[in-house]
Amino acid sequence: MTRRLAEVAQKVGVSEATVSRVLNGKPGVSAGTRQAVLSALDVLGYERPTQLRGERARLVGLVLPELQNPIFPAFAEVVGGALGRLGLTPVLCTQTKGGVSEADYVDLLLQQQVSGVVFAGGHYALADAPHDHYRQLADRRIPVVLINGSIGHLGFPGISCDDAVAVEQAWRHLASLGHERIGLVLGSAGHVPSERKLAAARAVAAGHPGGLPDEHVARTMFSLEGGQAAAARLLDAGVTGFVCASDPMALGVIRAVRRRGLSVPGDVSVVGYDDSAFMNCTEPPLTTVRQPIDAMGRAAVELLSAQIGGHFVARDELLFEPELVVRGSTAQAPR
Repeated sequence: MTRRLAEVAQKVGVSEATVSRVLNGKPGVSAGTRQAVLSALDVLGYERPTQLRGERARLVGLVLPELQNPIFPAFAEVVGGALGRLGLTPVLCTQTKGGVSEADYVDLLLQQQVSGVVFAGGHYALADAPHDHYRQLADRRIPVVLINGSIGHLGFPGISCDDAVAVEQAWRHLASLGHERIGLVLGSAGHVPSERKLAAARAVAAGHPGGLPDEHVARTMFSLEGGQAAAARLLDAGVTGFVCASDPMALGVIRAVRRRGLSVPGDVSVVGYDDSAFMNCTEPPLTTVRQPIDAMGRAAVELLSAQIGGHFVARDELLFEPELVVRGSTAQAPR
């Protein structure tokens, strides 16, 4: 107990006596100091006293699938900063292969009595993934916001980049350069953003010679290795223009093209998705479709804050407009 008092006092910058008064429900402590002590208990992993457990902490879970893809640290930076300005403390929960699962993180966050949870790139976008932990959050009335492409029945507000517009921009750009054999590198079947991209590509391709045959669509992992493997199949099918569902996939495509002894963009053009960090520093600089990460992250926090404040928030999906950023990885189709 003495050690706990000392750690919490040091964390908050108050005396151990003040911490003791808060823990014992004694008067004479300001509301701000009281909340700071309770938040410090949560951050340090201590259980609140029984009489204080009914109050939620000023903690917000930020659940991400990984940090290797630069888009997720970018979202974490925006969301974390916006939460901090509201006096909320972000708790970063990153899944690892063979490690803590998304459902396990939800259990841990509920134990800490978080005020809300923001998910990005989670199981909510996969039709065949487990979803019980989302229902658990809904049953507990925990405020939740989902970023990018949720399956339809979860009932949480969402923030998404418009996948259909993104693919239309990329496809029309390649078509304007004379590419007729355009291929898609997507995530797995049942992945909502990938399915939206595929539907949009089929629609826009209907007005171009050759359309979009099945052999020009590859499903793979959202990684450099996944993009490389998918590109090998599409190059065999004669594809000269690639539309990829992420920037790491696009970099994998470029690697595969070069290992064939071909060049980007001389022989093959490649378009990524996200405009994540350093894509203007690759060789060649990557043409990509930019997600408005700042606007999306701030909007997600605004929706979460409104729910935490007890305000009604429609269980709708807000779509944000992407932007095609043309760099050096696309050029006129080879003659």
